[in-house]
Amino acid sequence: MGLTRGEYVLGLDYGSDSARAVLIDVVDGSQAGVSVMNYPRWARGLYCDPAANKWRQHPLDYIEVLEGTVRDALAQAGGAASVKGIAIDTTGSTPCAAGKDGVPLVLKAEFAENPAAMFVLWKDHTAIAETAKINELAKNWKGTDYTQYEGGVYSSEWFWSKALRIFSEDAGVKAAAATFLEHCDWMTALLTGAAGSAGVMRSRCAMGHKAMYHASYPGGYPPDEFFSRLDPALVPIRQSLGSETWTSDRPAGTLCAEWAARLGLPEGIPVAVGAFDAHMGAVGGGVKAGWLVKVLGTSTCDMTVAPKPLGAEALVSGICGQVDGSIIPGMIGYEAGQSSFGDVYAWFCRLLEWPLANLLDDSDIEGVDRSTKEKIRAGLSKRIIPALEAAAAKIEPGSTEITALDWFNGRRTPDANQLLTGAVTGLTLGSDAPRVYRALAEATAFGSRAIIERFQKEGVAIEGIIGIGGVAKKSTLVMQMLADVLDRPIQVPKGDQSVALGAAIFAAVAAGIYPDVRTAQEKLCAPVEITYTPNRALVPVYDKLYRRYRELGAFAAKE
Repeated sequence: MGLTRGEYVLGLDYGSDSARAVLIDVVDGSQAGVSVMNYPRWARGLYCDPAANKWRQHPLDYIEVLEGTVRDALAQAGGAASVKGIAIDTTGSTPCAAGKDGVPLVLKAEFAENPAAMFVLWKDHTAIAETAKINELAKNWKGTDYTQYEGGVYSSEWFWSKALRIFSEDAGVKAAAATFLEHCDWMTALLTGAAGSAGVMRSRCAMGHKAMYHASYPGGYPPDEFFSRLDPALVPIRQSLGSETWTSDRPAGTLCAEWAARLGLPEGIPVAVGAFDAHMGAVGGGVKAGWLVKVLGTSTCDMTVAPKPLGAEALVSGICGQVDGSIIPGMIGYEAGQSSFGDVYAWFCRLLEWPLANLLDDSDIEGVDRSTKEKIRAGLSKRIIPALEAAAAKIEPGSTEITALDWFNGRRTPDANQLLTGAVTGLTLGSDAPRVYRALAEATAFGSRAIIERFQKEGVAIEGIIGIGGVAKKSTLVMQMLADVLDRPIQVPKGDQSVALGAAIFAAVAAGIYPDVRTAQEKLCAPVEITYTPNRALVPVYDKLYRRYRELGAFAAKE
């Protein structure tokens, strides 16, 4: 297919807090329109209970920002942009109970406003007890261990744990659920007008990493007997998934008439099979064999690929799965990550904000009205983390005795364990906010090192590192610290929409504009903007601090 400047592919990226639509020129990867919108209900804290690690999202949030971001991006491109392909990435595992018609149950009148009928966000950890049942059965039922391609440990962040949890939460949802749909699969089905749950093309990425799919299993998934031992109600859910999954280089269908009208686009545009944000983000960041792409945001996902082996596939323990084609079709995709990264910094910021959020409005300050107080609160809140980073950067590494663990939302990798919690030790009366913040940042860097060491121990080569996501673009302190702790250079590509760019790359391949993902990457990926090089003088200092981190972690993980 000939390439014409001014023709675009549309990458739709759905994160934890917001979504974005990015129009990418098919010739050189330049951006013609970028629109970002927060989920309105989520922004108000609806349907969630942070203290219980319960995080639910309403699909109307997804629908409303879909219409808003796409129309805004199109307007930036002149309003009549020629869009040749569309692809969607989302967080995951973020599943939702749905009926036979493929509609999320919360969109039906009888389940309106019911959190159990909503999408269960990836970081929802209410399914810890259910996860324990899955792991116990997988190890002891005297059949195949169906966690073997998922790092050997199933997680409460994943598909079947969440389905079991929803069934234990709400009998009505359990009775009405005909299937569970990952967010990325539902969005794609929505745009293509897929008829019923049977018409949904399930993502290889989502099902392989989070739902125990593997092509070597008869029917693709564990057998009905396995699921019946967990809960017989899971058997029809498993049957609803079919036996096939698809990689994101192929179209799931074309844009249907309803959504063409709602988005202001023509019918018939190819829409690629969906996938998770980190996997498409790895492609947008330039992943290739031996290179690790760290998607640094509220959490991290650490993604790499390797050629398919000629013989048996070597199992890698303690990671978030290894799946043929989950990142780049034709290669094995490996995923690891940290359950909280930027969320650790955000937690500390909220801790410091408590007086602003709870005392300022009610304070009696003469001549200062409520509107002015809100402006003061908002202005100071925005300045907290930049000010902490500036102060923390002046603190000599190793000069404090503070050590922290980054497991504030449990541990994803190595060896998933969502029961683990964060910790801070070595505090004294002289420990101020910048010193604590620095220790928290060091902990997130040490967690990253533990992941790379696990990959290397298991025989997965890591030759280079690429950082993308919000933290990679915003925090020079954290990125330089990562380079020093890992003792490796870290490349950061130009631009701030690598994940949406990855979706656009898959849109271009699914639409036939490029023959494969690698060719599309060569044309569309952004060049390296900055490389963080390790400070060799600090490497031994961080080696010592890392040993302290591992010792604290071993102590905290003891039962």
